[in-house]
Amino acid sequence: GAMRHLPYFCRGEVVKGFGRGSKELGIPTANFAEQVVESFPSDIPTGIYYGWACVGNGEVHKMVLSIGWNPFYKNIKKSVETHIIHTFKEDFYGEILSIVITGYIRPEKNFDSLDALILAIQEDIEEAKRQLDLPEHLKLKEDNFFHLPEGKIVNNH
Repeated sequence: GAMRHLPYFCRGEVVKGFGRGSKELGIPTANFAEQVVESFPSDIPTGIYYGWACVGNGEVHKMVLSIGWNPFYKNIKKSVETHIIHTFKEDFYGEILSIVITGYIRPEKNFDSLDALILAIQEDIEEAKRQLDLPEHLKLKEDNFFHLPEGKIVNNH
């Protein structure tokens, strides 16, 4: 089910999330605004995905993405959280994040502890890095989607 929606191209503003990624997990994530999340296909399976991400007109980096309810945190609203596999010096709230989701890793699941969750995310990151080095995924890194025309109005900003 997941694969028929891929690759999935999406762009939107980065908003403040739950503030847990960096603080509790040591794995910062970028959250999309609600209307971006609502624009995802309603039948795209929840779970962990990988692909490419670009902030503003910056470089394109590998990323891991979670779509779902975050059972560990018992969320009420579905969220889409992107962890970019790159260290940024500062937050980029309000910036435009462009992503291409190219593959699916696993379904969402609950964890008995924070440590188990962190371990699973680290494994997801390693899997994403491996997959994204494959030619069929690597080619999407160069997609024109990532080149925002200068001065173009994106999402009414």
